[in-house]
Formats: sequence, structure tokens, C-alpha cells
Amino acid sequence: VQLQASGGGLVQPGGSLRLSCEASGFTPDFYVMGWFRQAPGKEREGVSCISGKDGSTLYSDSVKGRFTISRDNVKNTIYLQMDRLKPEDTAVYYCATDYLPIGMPISLDSDEYDYWGQGTQVTVSS
Repeated sequence: VQLQASGGGLVQPGGSLRLSCEASGFTPDFYVMGWFRQAPGKEREGVSCISGKDGSTLYSDSVKGRFTISRDNVKNTIYLQMDRLKPEDTAVYYCATDYLPIGMPISLDSDEYDYWGQGTQVTVSS
């Protein structure tokens, strides 16, 4: 399993960015894929995840209504559209994935994910 994240950068408060995570080495239908972030001096935080099986999604309260996760199973890629960005969204963003057993709900617990990509830096600053 390999994950390649991209799309980070510097943006002003209120602006937008779209992150991409291209995956290879597994069948997306049976996996959950998620975005996590870690700011300097803070613990890693789950941001959003999406089921490859039914497209169900989950968001942290801190990004709900501003961020949108989506997937393209043909391209084996997930996206994170980030709108109305705030300085507190500044962090290194990571994508992650793991097999999702039948009947198990999707989760933003990073311990539930075994495969991680490299991070991409998002900086929100004027």
C-alpha cells in the first residue's frame, strides 16, 4: 500500500485549498481512507474519513461545514476540499488508509489506520 499526498501550500485566512491523496496497492472498495493533521506541539488529529464501500463520511467538529472529503475509486484518489480556512488549520496533513471489516463503522481514531502517506504542509496566514 502506498499513499501520495499533495496540494498543500500557503493560503490567506478565508481562502481555499484542495488536497489529494493518490493510493495504490489495494482495492478501495474495502478500505476506509482518511485525513489527519498535526500542528507543531499538538497531537495528531483526525480531520475526515470516507468509506470506500458506501461513501459514508465523517468529519471532526473543528472542520465540519468547511471541509469536504470525496473520492474517485477509478483513480484510487481521495480529496479534501478545504474552504474558509483559518490560521488554526495550519498543520501537516496526512492521508491514511486501512482495511474496513464488514460491519465496522468508519473512525477518526488514528490507531485504526495502519498505512500512512507522507505529509503535506498547509499554512494559513496573512
